[in-house]
Amino acid sequence: MNQLFTSKKNILWLVGPGVLIMLFAIVAPILLSVYYSLTDWSGFGAKTFIGLANYKEVLFQDPTFWRSLYNALLLLVVTVFIQNVLAFILAAVLNQLKEKYSLVLRTIYFVPAILTVVVITKLWTNMMNPNYGMINKLLGAVGLEAWQHSWISDPKTALGAVIFITVWHGFGWALLFYYSGLTTVPQELHEAAVVDGAGPFKRYTAVVIPYMLPVIQAVIIIDITSCLKQMEIILLSTEGGPGNTTQFVAYHLYEQAFKFSRYGYGNAISIVFVIVALTITMLAQKYLSQANEKL
Repeated sequence: MNQLFTSKKNILWLVGPGVLIMLFAIVAPILLSVYYSLTDWSGFGAKTFIGLANYKEVLFQDPTFWRSLYNALLLLVVTVFIQNVLAFILAAVLNQLKEKYSLVLRTIYFVPAILTVVVITKLWTNMMNPNYGMINKLLGAVGLEAWQHSWISDPKTALGAVIFITVWHGFGWALLFYYSGLTTVPQELHEAAVVDGAGPFKRYTAVVIPYMLPVIQAVIIIDITSCLKQMEIILLSTEGGPGNTTQFVAYHLYEQAFKFSRYGYGNAISIVFVIVALTITMLAQKYLSQANEKL
């Protein structure tokens, strides 16, 4: 067995296929994207090398890109600091209930997560429809006609509506992760905290949350990638409108590359997007690792 893992030839045979797949599936597409980003190309025909012109346009001449990046970061903030907090609190409550009640409630809360994005988006866009939507009808039924609104098409509420749909769809996954993590916290830790005189709030802040930090870190990293690449709900609900109010980076990239046939420019957006995503992910990992070490 030792010879198997010490032989360079054997290691090459074991590691080589995975490295080749990674090079083919990840490294090669990124390098091609960098090359295309330096060209003026519609996706067909001849390419014209234009250097960094696409990057200059992305960074200094494209307000839609910055609007889309702002929207993605706003969604990330809402997801991390509102969705995750509510999911953790609800998971803690469910963890204290009897199993038969907890199972029913967990199933109900997780249903949105297993529905397809198409179903979720269609459901909520219909409910928010200003003419026949259930939300406006309910408001009218309770005498709140003044609150009735065109939720999706009004620039003041469209972004909030899209963010709500996205958070509602992903809430079940966060709840599942946190509930699973809470069930692994040793009972001895709770008992020791009680003996030391810690109340419920102190037990969670001083014992449970530090123990759960690896789970919290994993959920946040998943949230970062999910929020930054958000596209499907935008495509199916607002298509970035009204105006560019609900533009997100992934959808803006899609529009430039495939709707407006600016494939080179779309690749430039993708490279800037990858750099931003990697930077945010590494900063989050660094901060959470430092917090884990302190606790």
